[in-house]
Amino acid sequence: MRHAPLSGGKTAIEQDTNGLPAIAGGTPVRSRSNRLVFGAPVLGEEEISSVAECIRSRWIGLGARVERFEQEFARYKGAPYALAVSSGTAAIHLALCALGIGAGDEVIAPAMTFCSTIHPIVHNGAKPVLVDCRRDTFNIDPEQIEDRITPRTRAILVVHMCGRSCEMDPILEIARKHRLRVIEDCAHAIETTYRGQAAGLMGDAGCFSFYPTKNITTGDGGMFITRDPDLLQRARVLSLHGMTADAWSRFVGGPSGYEVIEAGFKYNMTDLAAALGLPQLMKIEEHWQQRERVWLQYGRLLQDLPLVFPAADAGSRHAYHLYTPLLVLEELRVGRSEVIAAMEAENIGVGIHYVPVHQHPYYRQQFGFTDSDFPNATFVGARTLSLPLSPAMSEQDVADVAAALTRICRYYAAST
Repeated sequence: MRHAPLSGGKTAIEQDTNGLPAIAGGTPVRSRSNRLVFGAPVLGEEEISSVAECIRSRWIGLGARVERFEQEFARYKGAPYALAVSSGTAAIHLALCALGIGAGDEVIAPAMTFCSTIHPIVHNGAKPVLVDCRRDTFNIDPEQIEDRITPRTRAILVVHMCGRSCEMDPILEIARKHRLRVIEDCAHAIETTYRGQAAGLMGDAGCFSFYPTKNITTGDGGMFITRDPDLLQRARVLSLHGMTADAWSRFVGGPSGYEVIEAGFKYNMTDLAAALGLPQLMKIEEHWQQRERVWLQYGRLLQDLPLVFPAADAGSRHAYHLYTPLLVLEELRVGRSEVIAAMEAENIGVGIHYVPVHQHPYYRQQFGFTDSDFPNATFVGARTLSLPLSPAMSEQDVADVAAALTRICRYYAAST
């Protein structure tokens, strides 16, 4: 394999082909002062100015900037309605509440996801019924959903893992057949489409995250979108204490009083958070193109390593949120934890997406989940490795990651 040349005329791998990895005494690919951070947000002067302007306005809570952020996000997604909230987890919780899902109900959900997808089900008193993933996409396996449905099942909660859409046609068909509601966890999937349809608008509600590692960040925050005006209104009321009017609407001449009509939550977004997100929303397509460049460069540089790359759907749009190859552990004499430690010694941060839900002590103890129940999620969970992926990464940054991982894989190669 020929690696792309760097500015000095040699690839990073050619410069240190015979060198030991840093963990074994070699020189790190990057210096500590130049450590490549996994998941660092891309923030610049536009974001700083926007936040400063918000602070100078002296209105930093729920207000006009949140309204604008909702409108602009809805426009980008082609959504009739959007509600900005305090986190992606809050958006999922609101979706479940607004759909009336509670004690005694069951919700189908993927075993391969972060715990924040599943916690809201538990908080509502419902039971999460996990379904295994596919090994080639990490997404919930539609072929296994129907066998998990019981008379108590009320909804299917899907996660578009890493920015790759689930196979929504069969999932929606199952939902229609059994009269189930569908919630889309789009924390990784702001830019994702499935056969021309925007992620978040195929089910009853779409839930987005603006955590610092996401493609757009508001420090922390989320968005709830839907085509159903009644669902939106219930979620909006629940998002702010169950009140009929908020402080901003009263400030600008709305109703002078308010009533509490439900026992709601404190899930609203603030203007300060929206001020951080608005400039990023304007650059979302530019950043998507830059992440695609990084994605494609990784594909060229890493193709000969003991890695398996998840499949892509040619008919859909990938958000390129996470670059998550699977380690072929059979070709290495160490496990993933040693590879991660070796990458850290090279001063390159990596992530794990994810430790499957069923492997966490709480869910094992509460619901009796075992590894054998979800063999694919167990397999993926032991091998997944998330490499840095950011629109701010240069070609040299990507080459450094590839050089580090290449010499680590060579050093730890299993004997043949």
